[in-house]
Parts: sequence; C-alpha cells; structure tokens
Amino acid sequence: MMHIVCSDLEGVFVPEIWIGVAEKTGIEELRLTTRDISDYDVLMKRRIALLKAHGLKLRNITAVIAAMDPLAGALDFLDRVRSRTQLIVVSDTFVQFAGPLMEKLGRPTLFCNSLVVDPDGTISGYRLRQKDGKKKTVEALKSLNFNIIAMGDSYNDISMLQSADTGILFRPPQNVIDEYPELPVTTQYREIEHIIGKILSTPETLDTRP
Repeated sequence: MMHIVCSDLEGVFVPEIWIGVAEKTGIEELRLTTRDISDYDVLMKRRIALLKAHGLKLRNITAVIAAMDPLAGALDFLDRVRSRTQLIVVSDTFVQFAGPLMEKLGRPTLFCNSLVVDPDGTISGYRLRQKDGKKKTVEALKSLNFNIIAMGDSYNDISMLQSADTGILFRPPQNVIDEYPELPVTTQYREIEHIIGKILSTPETLDTRP
C-alpha cells in the first residue's frame, strides 16, 4: 500500500493569512476564518466586501504575506515526512497568495484556488478549483489505491479528514473539537509524526481472495 499525506496549510504550517492582514490593517472582522465560519462562500464574500470598503488591493495582502514565516517546526516536520512518504498541501488559499509561503516551506505540491483580480488590483471574486476540493482530492487519490493520511484544523478540513483513511485534527479550536469528537486531536508535529510512522511501519496484509 502506498501512502500520501494531505494537509491543510494555514494554521498547520503557516499562520492564518487573514488574521495577519487584520493585524496589519486594524480591520478586526478580517480575523474571522474557517475556524469561526463553516460556510466558506459566506466567509469569502465578507472578506472581499471588507477589502473593497477599505480600498485594499491585492498588493496590500501580498505585502503582508511576504513578511510571514512558517510556524515553528513546520519546515523540519515537512522535511522529515517527505523523506518517508509523499505529501500534498490541499488548501483553500489562492495561488496569488501562496508563492512566498511555498518557497519558505521548500515548495511542497500545492492544490489551491484562485482569485479574480481586476486590472487595478482590486480583488473582486474567487474561483474554486472545484467545489469541496479537499474531500475530492482525497477521494481521487483513494481511487488510485493510495492510503490517505489527512491533517487539518478547521471546519473546511472536516470532509477531507472524514474521507481519509486516517484523519487528524491539528491544533483546532475548541468548537471544532466539540463538534467532531470522533477525530483525534494533536497539538505537536511529533504527535502527527508518531501516527504517520505507525501507519507507514504497519506490515501490509496480502489479499488472498480468489
């Protein structure tokens, strides 16, 4: 059995981008993330409306992102996991945001979405790569006979975690823990490494059915 780790990005390997933007701009409502609002479309439309109301352009967001660094231990964790198996970052972020962060993480494979940006740099909308793309990524990889280990921290990760062979919450807020008690909770990269290591070291059982 071949394995692939599918992981969220923000809150797992890097800080929450929109919280960083909120802190830089003072727009407190931009602090809301998928940890707070489960409907991603509602959340994104609110964010875009706030950016327009305050006259913020794409360049204002990317300037904040360029100054961000990965979470402590994230790069080492990625290096150790990728030395043993494959890993794909499956995120609801946008290709226009992701470049500097992926560079700092050693450029893991990234599946994400894209923004609609007007000629003057105004963010006017967004395009999903596909609806419920995290779950569908897991389902597609499973159809190719990969065993999927998934990790994430927010509401928008739940369908991915539930569809995976092993789903793990990493540093989730209490509301997510309370609503999905069946999912194991971890707070340290070493805990996830331990789970991944046990799965990778488990001997395969041969299928002897006729």
